[in-house]
Amino acid sequence: MRTAQALSLLQHTESLLGSPVCFPACSVQVGMKMMEEMAKEIAIPDLKGSESLEFLKIDYVKYNFSNIKINAFSLPNSSLAFVPGVGIRALSNHGTANISANWEVRAPLFQDSGAADLFLSGIYFTGIIVLTRDNLGHPAVELQDCRAQVSHARVSFSGGLSVLYNSFAEPMEKPILRNLNEMLCPIVINEVDALNVNISALEVLTKIDNYTVLDCSLMSPPEVTENHLDLNLKGAFYPLESLVDPPFLPAPFELPRNKDSMLCIGVSEYFFKSASFAHYVSGALGVMLSTKEISNYFNQNTQGIGSVLSKIAEIYVLSQPFMLQIMATGPPVINLHPNNFSLEFPAAVIMLTELQNSTIEPIVSMDFIASTSVGLAILGQKLICSLSLNRFRLSLPQNSHRDAKVVRFENILSSILHFGVLPLANTKLQQGFPLPNPYNISFVNSDIEVLENLEDEGHAPWMLKSCDTVLSGALRDLE
Repeated sequence: MRTAQALSLLQHTESLLGSPVCFPACSVQVGMKMMEEMAKEIAIPDLKGSESLEFLKIDYVKYNFSNIKINAFSLPNSSLAFVPGVGIRALSNHGTANISANWEVRAPLFQDSGAADLFLSGIYFTGIIVLTRDNLGHPAVELQDCRAQVSHARVSFSGGLSVLYNSFAEPMEKPILRNLNEMLCPIVINEVDALNVNISALEVLTKIDNYTVLDCSLMSPPEVTENHLDLNLKGAFYPLESLVDPPFLPAPFELPRNKDSMLCIGVSEYFFKSASFAHYVSGALGVMLSTKEISNYFNQNTQGIGSVLSKIAEIYVLSQPFMLQIMATGPPVINLHPNNFSLEFPAAVIMLTELQNSTIEPIVSMDFIASTSVGLAILGQKLICSLSLNRFRLSLPQNSHRDAKVVRFENILSSILHFGVLPLANTKLQQGFPLPNPYNISFVNSDIEVLENLEDEGHAPWMLKSCDTVLSGALRDLE
């Protein structure tokens, strides 16, 4: 799986996982929105100092602005640009901020305190955001070449002798600006460090269910070119108890360059085949159903299907309780086709009965292949799948003989799969597969299609998801 954020569209290079992603120029607005949201979360240290007020004949006044909070922050004139081989350069001019704080002044003859509002204008910031990875595959960011300055500050005091202080607020603005400008870049760098701490605490392995995990770690440092940012994510499913790679590799493919969406995610068959293989190896693809369990489900969900079980009993003239065991005989075979997605499920079905001495005895065992169509949809941050039965083929073991009982059993089993097993599977599939996405960014206006890779000798198919992105929270709050 690969992700990339680009001003044009990503040009894919081969990855271990096979899923690229891209972002064009409209992401500048999203990037600036991120910075504005981050600014509101910044913890600003106290502004302290002392100044002489010559016009009041006061040798010095000690001041302290504490509990400083940014209430509003705007970057109306901003830009983001890729720096090839380095990262992303951020530039902002003419920014403004509204800040509230508590104030305290001390002089030889008096002291006082109250509240204050500061309006900052002419905010300038530039820096290069360098994107890297740690040894565990977490993304990491570093700020280089930081320069920041506030050109103007206007302070308004309230409380205490605020009327008096407001009359000489202007002389106080210069030391406030001086101290603030010295603090800006260290504050931003500290926030970047805090962001890295939170990112490094995130799990790169996501537990999907009780059988599998999904590895979305970064395989290599992000690649930055003049036109795109390429994040090479792994995107492989593993059994919960074993992180051994599956015995197959993804086919390389290239994302299209003519998409207008902010984000494109390409997913090869490898993503789905690793999920199929991991669930098979972990023993998730099997079920044992008793007469009562099947009857209860059919009675609740499908009219008239409850009689299926009595027909089975009639076929085999059973007086004892019996069970159906359905288990995969191999990993489900997943095939992507243009505008189509199919799944073939090779399995065996065994009908068993419980004898009076409590032993389990098989009555009949048959292999079958169920061919299904897979519907795909994107809901929130997940890929949702649904199955519908296309074809069902039942075959007997070589030492068995096909007779009228088998034909009737084949029809009955097809009904059980259609009305019982597939609805159960679809209920589980509705939980969805998490899609790779930048932290705290939501997907909107999503579209999904299956394409062929004409550059690959086998024309390996892959899935393309295109969408726009919306910031769904402050970047520092990743927990």
